Amino acid sequence: MRILVLGGDGYLGWPTALHLSRRGHDVGIVDNCVRRNYDHEMGVDSLVPIETLHKRVRLWQEVSGLTIETYVGDLTDAAFVDEVFERFEPEAVVHFAEQRSAPYSMIDRRHAVYTQVNNVAGTLNLLYAIAEHDPSIHLVKLGTMGEYGTPNIDIEEGFIEITHKGRTDVLPYPKQPGSFYHLSKVHDSHNMAFACRIWGLRATDLNQGVVYGQATDETTLHPGLATRFDYDGVFGTVLNRFCVQAVIGHPLTVYGKGGQTRGMLDIRDTLACVELALLNPAEEGEFRVFNQFTESFSVQQMAEMVADAYPGRTEIAHVEDPRVEKEEHYYRAAHTKLLDLGLVPHLLDGTTLRSILAIADTHRDRVDPEAIRATVEWRRTASRLRTASPGLRA
Repeated sequence: MRILVLGGDGYLGWPTALHLSRRGHDVGIVDNCVRRNYDHEMGVDSLVPIETLHKRVRLWQEVSGLTIETYVGDLTDAAFVDEVFERFEPEAVVHFAEQRSAPYSMIDRRHAVYTQVNNVAGTLNLLYAIAEHDPSIHLVKLGTMGEYGTPNIDIEEGFIEITHKGRTDVLPYPKQPGSFYHLSKVHDSHNMAFACRIWGLRATDLNQGVVYGQATDETTLHPGLATRFDYDGVFGTVLNRFCVQAVIGHPLTVYGKGGQTRGMLDIRDTLACVELALLNPAEEGEFRVFNQFTESFSVQQMAEMVADAYPGRTEIAHVEDPRVEKEEHYYRAAHTKLLDLGLVPHLLDGTTLRSILAIADTHRDRVDPEAIRATVEWRRTASRLRTASPGLRA
């Protein structure tokens, strides 16, 4: 089918575009390349060097003989979105094109507002474009398990049956997001559900866990096809951070007690889940939710797993948690719908961890130890507001 991959220059968007192209789909990439600007702003860089988008696409054609169309622009620009739809005429859209970092969204007011405007307005423009150009287009959008928070009950896949005062209904699962970024994803989910209900659109919301890994079958065909490897304190994921810390001899920094539990997913399974959703589309008017993860681990467990997998000496250090979150909590989330569609997951084991450690070791000269430090504190913004505006308390 003809598939637009929004955010196709990013960590997940790029390997997804290559995977779908290699599987025989006609693929177009949409990106404004702003993710690269975040690195300049934060003074960091991907551990693994990455080529420009256009060079990547040319190299993919040389390696595979397959072409990928590229459109450079911003989803918050409605005219640009309409133009892309008119030119490419997609049958499906995979939407990765959002600011994805919780810490980035919590830096200050400007970053919070930017995150929500970029994410929510961009998705709204997309929904309008689908409704106006072709309501049969299937939207597959990346959400996050962080929408749910950490409730003291089991997390269902998007919806929960509730009986209240003798009456029963199936309702959206309550959301308790932990950052302005996660809040933007909640707003997206509500907007998508609303558009499906009133315009008859079809959409799949993939509430994804934390992704680990950097190599896929397609990105390993040539070094120039590599995707990002983020390890810094703003955009880096916890497992990447631990692996880089182990390689450079830095203590593995566990936030707080380390009891925070998250759903985890191999990058190769992200590609498989997206393709399964595309090949088994939602029905007309249907908004469906898949919880996209394969295993759950606490932060402490992940630190211990990395320490066990790394052949050298490692130390685990507990540092103050910069976030406002429960450091120990109940966590049990359903994730059966993708398995029912045929997902065969790659589980986190010593072999996988050693492969990530090997990537970190290969590029250890590019590591900036200072970039690993957590510099964004959730409580700092509120404290600064109280100090700067005492009159508002009255």
